[in-house]
Amino acid sequence: MALTNFRCFQACTSRIQACRQLLTGSRGSIHFIQPISSPRFCFCSSSELQTVCSETGFLLPGYRNYHMELGNHLSSVIIRTVQLHEEAGNHLQYNNKWADEQIFLKQLNQLSSYKDISKLLSSLESLSDTMVAATLQRLCDVQLEDNVLKNPEEVMEDEVFRSLCFQLQQQSQNLSDSGLVNALNALIKLRVDPWSTLMVRLVSESQERLDKNQMSIENLCVLAESVFSLEGSGCAMFEEIMDQIQSAIREDWKVNEIAMVYRVLQLGIGERGKYQDLLNKMNNITVTQVSQFNPRQTCTVLNALVVLDQTQALPLVIKLCKHSIRHIPHFTDDELVNVLEAFIHFGHNDQFFTEALERHVTKCAFTMHPSTHTKVMQYCSKKHILSKAIFNVVAESFVYNTDNFTTTQIAELVVPFGKLNYLPPSAPSFFRKLEIILSTRFVQFQPHVLLNLLHSCTLLERYPLNFLAKVFNPYFLQQLQTKEPHMKKLVLSQLTQMFLTVILECPSYDGPKLLPKYRVKSFLTPGHSLESLPDVHFFSRVKTGLVDLLGARTYFASHVLTPYCYTLDIEIKLDAEGFVLPANRNEDVHQRIALCIDDQKRFCTNSHNLLGREAIKQRHLQLLGYNVVQVSLKIICSKTNSCCAIWKKSRFIFRDKMLYNLCY
Repeated sequence: MALTNFRCFQACTSRIQACRQLLTGSRGSIHFIQPISSPRFCFCSSSELQTVCSETGFLLPGYRNYHMELGNHLSSVIIRTVQLHEEAGNHLQYNNKWADEQIFLKQLNQLSSYKDISKLLSSLESLSDTMVAATLQRLCDVQLEDNVLKNPEEVMEDEVFRSLCFQLQQQSQNLSDSGLVNALNALIKLRVDPWSTLMVRLVSESQERLDKNQMSIENLCVLAESVFSLEGSGCAMFEEIMDQIQSAIREDWKVNEIAMVYRVLQLGIGERGKYQDLLNKMNNITVTQVSQFNPRQTCTVLNALVVLDQTQALPLVIKLCKHSIRHIPHFTDDELVNVLEAFIHFGHNDQFFTEALERHVTKCAFTMHPSTHTKVMQYCSKKHILSKAIFNVVAESFVYNTDNFTTTQIAELVVPFGKLNYLPPSAPSFFRKLEIILSTRFVQFQPHVLLNLLHSCTLLERYPLNFLAKVFNPYFLQQLQTKEPHMKKLVLSQLTQMFLTVILECPSYDGPKLLPKYRVKSFLTPGHSLESLPDVHFFSRVKTGLVDLLGARTYFASHVLTPYCYTLDIEIKLDAEGFVLPANRNEDVHQRIALCIDDQKRFCTNSHNLLGREAIKQRHLQLLGYNVVQVSLKIICSKTNSCCAIWKKSRFIFRDKMLYNLCY
């Protein structure tokens, strides 16, 4: 139960005189003239406004400072006191209509604008400190967007809000621990001046209660977040909070306490191993209580483990990931984004999670936030999961909600289609909408983001001919310059492959060419590469079978770099009569066979669909005159074929002995 009630002052036409008496500490009675029937907060107006603002810390436009830090020696600050009028009273009672705080909190959480919140408060005669703190926290949820205040003047110049804070300043010693720390936390988020009398009093009162070592874990965590926002993790007050948290750790902590401690550690103070002992204890305790976590707590702990890079806590990570499956329908968009980020960061994959995600996305795709769409697609892309259900509904949703996506989100959504080599049923409208976006918002795209987007389109045989003149422009190419060697190689490889694509697949293209200095000689590079080497063990089996079949190792070559930047897994040369030539012979070559040794890494995880980079390679090799033969580990190991052809129109085939060598 809260310790203090805040009375809603009755408004009158002589509010300025009443506020003057409050500010001067006068004990004389206030005579209200023409009282209004509905109770309202009373606050100064017009010329008296700036005086009260200086007391409570709400700086007028031109004076507001959102970046000032609180000093270390609060005791040295001379605090001006503002006495509440005697008739206002310090012990106020709840209105019978709002006696139950839970009813108030339920109604408060349904409000989505500050005007509605202000209207609700104006209808009350009194508020408990718990209700005040909850109001301020809800105000943060409504007014903050990406940690930026929306319409700060609407809040800072509102009399109801000022009246709440004015009374918080006067009643700081009578607040409950929960009301105190939550009010302080909310005011910090609302960018109230940290050197104001209000903030200094709340921090000083928090320090006094902290020294008594009687605060709960939840209140310690909320206070830790506030102090960290004001002064960082190096101040004495913050270290005192962390010492109390460490000394209070127990195996019977409640799950909400565990989640809040992880959130404090996530602020960055757990980096560089400073509180690693505490983290290790927390990880061990949490493993046994994962089953009790609700969606929000599951998301909080997973997000903290990602931020703190707790790779040594994989048992906890795996258990949380499995537990998150049941909560997928109940996650908010932001929570789902954090959970997916944990799966990506720790490299975890779960078929049941993917199936649950499919059901959720197909049901809610048209109401999801764009950032959730992009994170879902990023998850599928990183794991090479071709979920046609997800890809189809995301593509369809994108067509109808394009205006809500940023340019970066558009690229992050489109790139997985090319990477996993999949065209949705709505491909015509999907790419038509994409072309319109590129035409109208081309200059808004960052150069590297745009290049990834256009390159992904070429993987799907959707050629961005209308935009190549801008891409091959020297000014645009200059913007793509990067100091990182591997990224520079990737950028040049993408440009070269796009140029090769239009030359081979778009013979009618007569636009600008890519200058030779921007072209690479090989797509196979360490790190980020447009090609991949085959699996060593599978490749060895294929070579053993070829030696046994052809009679000698000299009749085929491996890892052959072509003049067209691609590297062949195995190349076999034939003469005009179809006989095999030695690999080092370049005369009388009538036909070249490119053997593609496609292991599981070259396919989508859950299908026989080749990845986009492998599909375009085989497509280009065929256009360049190679006879492409695909030797797939998935097909061979399925044992659906008794033999596998190496090349077309050839006198040689892999017989049972070759298949035996490949499989065993």
